[in-house]
Amino acid sequence: MDKAIKEKANKWLNSNIDQDAKDEIARMLQSEDQSELIDSFYKDLEFGTGGLRGIIGIGSSRINKYTVGAATQGLANYLNACYPDQAISVAIAHDSRIKSDFFAETTASIFSANGIKVYFFKELRPTPELSFAIRHFGCQSGVVLTASHNPKEYNGYKAYWNDGAQMVPPHDVNVISEVAKITDFDMIKFSRDESKIIYIGEEVDNAYLDKISQLVLSPEAISNQQDLKIVFSPIHGTGITLVPKILDKIGFKNVHIVKEQAEPDGTFPTVVYPNPEESEAMSLALKEAEKLDADIVMATDPDADRVGIAVKNHHRKFQLLNGNQTGSLIVYYLIRRWKESNKLDGDQFIVKTIVTTDIIHRIAEKYQVEYFDTLTGFKYIAEVIRKLEGEMQFIGGGEESYGYMIGDFVRDKDAIASCMVIAEMTAWAKDQGKSLMDILIDMYVEFGFYKEKLISIVKKGMSGAQEIEKMMVQLRENPPSDIAGAKLVKTIDYQSLVENDLLEGTEKIIDYPRSNVLQFFTADGSKISARPSGTEPKIKFYFSVNDTLSSKDDFDKVDAMLDDRIEAIIQDLKLV
Repeated sequence: MDKAIKEKANKWLNSNIDQDAKDEIARMLQSEDQSELIDSFYKDLEFGTGGLRGIIGIGSSRINKYTVGAATQGLANYLNACYPDQAISVAIAHDSRIKSDFFAETTASIFSANGIKVYFFKELRPTPELSFAIRHFGCQSGVVLTASHNPKEYNGYKAYWNDGAQMVPPHDVNVISEVAKITDFDMIKFSRDESKIIYIGEEVDNAYLDKISQLVLSPEAISNQQDLKIVFSPIHGTGITLVPKILDKIGFKNVHIVKEQAEPDGTFPTVVYPNPEESEAMSLALKEAEKLDADIVMATDPDADRVGIAVKNHHRKFQLLNGNQTGSLIVYYLIRRWKESNKLDGDQFIVKTIVTTDIIHRIAEKYQVEYFDTLTGFKYIAEVIRKLEGEMQFIGGGEESYGYMIGDFVRDKDAIASCMVIAEMTAWAKDQGKSLMDILIDMYVEFGFYKEKLISIVKKGMSGAQEIEKMMVQLRENPPSDIAGAKLVKTIDYQSLVENDLLEGTEKIIDYPRSNVLQFFTADGSKISARPSGTEPKIKFYFSVNDTLSSKDDFDKVDAMLDDRIEAIIQDLKLV
């Protein structure tokens, strides 16, 4: 075992921490199996695309009172340095996860002890509402305690800046630097100043829901289809607080909540993973939808920033849509309705991430709407909005991992607003005698049939991190010359910021922040992206293929052909 790991564990053991924490460290040090000790202390948690995230437990690489405390003290120190002699305020929220409420209270205590006013959601609330609250109250920062869609043993800490977006450089790097200066837990101010804490709730809910309701583009369709049969599951998370309210507010009267998953519960008793990307997590909602013959099925993750949906396909069977399909439907609907309402004047734009479907580009190009690609993470989408504020108007956008944003009053992915828009566009489609699947197939005929797939390879602990690093090194040093029989024509390395045109034999520098992402493009239009996760112990491979779809009648045939193409790529790269 690395000597530094044992030294770090002993440093914690001999510091001023709770006796229960000391007992746990002592147990790990004395255990014959040192793997738990290694995984608990082999690194310090850092901000990734989603902030601080890890398994709950004692240790420098775990989420606990002290890692949350150090992050908060570092952030408080940075805020006080950025805003000297100013009144500083932050907003804090939490989800239904194990210890989320405790970590939220700990965070509030530390901010208040550092002289910072805290707007505190006493009860659990969705992450996007925290983003809204920061702007609503004019805060300089904010924190939500959540691990999003991760398994139940995880928790996390998302830090936001004054625009309601997660931190980007230089702020994230600067906060990490401040956290690194917390070399002794005695430097963390845990003593709560209750006079600095203001409890918030329903009044913020109402302001937030009012903003979302103003996004409605098809009120007539909602009125015509007010009895649209909607099945919704919050998967034991915060979506229960606001999704039913917004659907009722805009006029939907026939919403069925999955009872078994309605109660907030951090153990997520009915699912293996509380992630709407997983078919297993959607199974109870689908069962309810079959029974009711529903029009649309929606489920949100624990902090209600992601939403998964199921629709009836052209065979009248419920089908789960992936994040690319839902995202492209949302963008298509928004742009088309903006066009039909004569709201497009050339000053609007959309944003997606580099691993999200390129059919969105095709849609934007047809309607002459500006579009931008960003690195993975909504903080980068929000950064584009911030840079263009006052010059151009953001319509919407998102990423393939089931996160979407409509309008700019929230600066993070928002499943509350997304559920409203998904229900609305389902009503709009039904008003035309169509389902959302019909609209999707219409899009494929018009813009090309784009199909995507994601494979996540989990590698836990220190050894897993080393395996992932080795995989990326091998891909960089030994890229394939062809993939599944298609010649490689271009590569983009977002770490070296080099785009390599293999046909022309030229290279150019790209204008992006550095990120550990590789992309390969082939002659048949396929795109393969490799990206280690910033918040989970996994490496993700994204596959995108496309072809023409001449008519709806050819859908099944082309769909199967694209599936085969993706599987051939996966086999050729030896990922299974």
